[in-house]
Amino acid sequence: MSRAFRRPKKPALVAPLAADAPLIEIESLDQEGRGIGHADGKVIFVEGALAGERVSYASRRVKPSYEVAEVGRIVRSSAARVVPRCPHFGTCGGCSMQHVDAASQVAIKQRILEDNLWHLGKVRAERVLPPIHGPSWGYRHRARLSVRLVEKKGGVLVGFHEKRSSFVADIRECHVVPARISDLLLPLRDLVASLSIARRLPQIELAIGEGDAPGDAVIALVLRILEPLTPADEALLTAFEAEHGIVFWLQPKGPDTVVPFAATTAAELGYALPEFDVRIRFQPTDFTQVNAAINRVLVGRALRLLDVQPGDRVADLFCGLGNFSLAIARTARQTVGVEGSAAMTARAAQNAARNGLADAVAFSVANLFEADAAFFERLGPFDRMLIDPPREGAIAVVKALALAGETAPHRIVYVSCNPATLARDAAVMVHEGGYVLRQAGIVNMFPQTSHVESIGVFDRVRT
Repeated sequence: MSRAFRRPKKPALVAPLAADAPLIEIESLDQEGRGIGHADGKVIFVEGALAGERVSYASRRVKPSYEVAEVGRIVRSSAARVVPRCPHFGTCGGCSMQHVDAASQVAIKQRILEDNLWHLGKVRAERVLPPIHGPSWGYRHRARLSVRLVEKKGGVLVGFHEKRSSFVADIRECHVVPARISDLLLPLRDLVASLSIARRLPQIELAIGEGDAPGDAVIALVLRILEPLTPADEALLTAFEAEHGIVFWLQPKGPDTVVPFAATTAAELGYALPEFDVRIRFQPTDFTQVNAAINRVLVGRALRLLDVQPGDRVADLFCGLGNFSLAIARTARQTVGVEGSAAMTARAAQNAARNGLADAVAFSVANLFEADAAFFERLGPFDRMLIDPPREGAIAVVKALALAGETAPHRIVYVSCNPATLARDAAVMVHEGGYVLRQAGIVNMFPQTSHVESIGVFDRVRT
């Protein structure tokens, strides 16, 4: 299918209303990008509405103190409203903010971060960092596509789930993945439909790595197969690889069972952090950031904020493949990376060796969700620390650090993918641990979505 953009016609933003249509003034947006208003003593969350707008709405969930609704007609439109680029917007659940212009998306996310820090944590940053942002389209180098054989819809569907549904959306293009990936959506439908295991292939995971030459890309598609392939299936995959310039991997069970489909497939993908002369290898089911370009900028900012000195001992908690650890190790006296996955830690150590850093960084496996004071006593004192947890945050870590006293690091850089858990953890660090939040700002890792990535800098001031 052609990549040519098919823009929907711009709807009228001012429309006549039925006499009994409920209207509401939208005051702000919540963490999910929904408009917030008030009516009859209730909070009304209106999906698709923007701050400053006056809209009609239809409730779909009614509770005693709040309602969740969908926008109807827009009586007064926000200047930030734009026509969504993708014709599947509103049906596909992959994006929720395509109706907001790019600059306003960044501003909204900054406000969400600040509101969470204050309302949930009673914390304010002394300085707001300039936002990190980049291209709004074609940025996504990782994605998990659902696959379903739905005969009443004409065959196999490959894409994201529908909004608020377990059904797979009938999408024919996607603008947040690179053009080459969008163009594969329909060929992948045909490929899966032709396989003997079409009903036993529920998922295709995308991972894009950088090739050895500048500008090269390695596109890996991981097929989650619940039954073995037949020789005929294998022939079809081989032909598809050759035609489209991709490589298949097979995943029969959990993520650790992933193997290359062809013996000639490179064992790992990779990406570079040129500022630190680091190259990181990964397998396609390993966790890496979806936005490789923004990740490079994020690592650079995090390291400048951490301000590592040559004599420092530095910890990188939830270190994964060494995304931050290896960059830290270029300067620090000693770097310690801690991660809960043994497979990831092993690959982090391999990455250290490949980059000539085996003696500068040590990796260990530990469940950081159960970290306590004794855990940090065993690790020994650190001058600085970087924390990059999953959405659940790092509450056990920050509670243990609050009790560490003189042995607590004097600077912590916290990279967060959930402003609510960052605010919760910041409250412990500031109100119990003797830290101040010096700086905080957002990282627009996921344009067109309500996802808020952020970074905060904490300094210990109480001894």
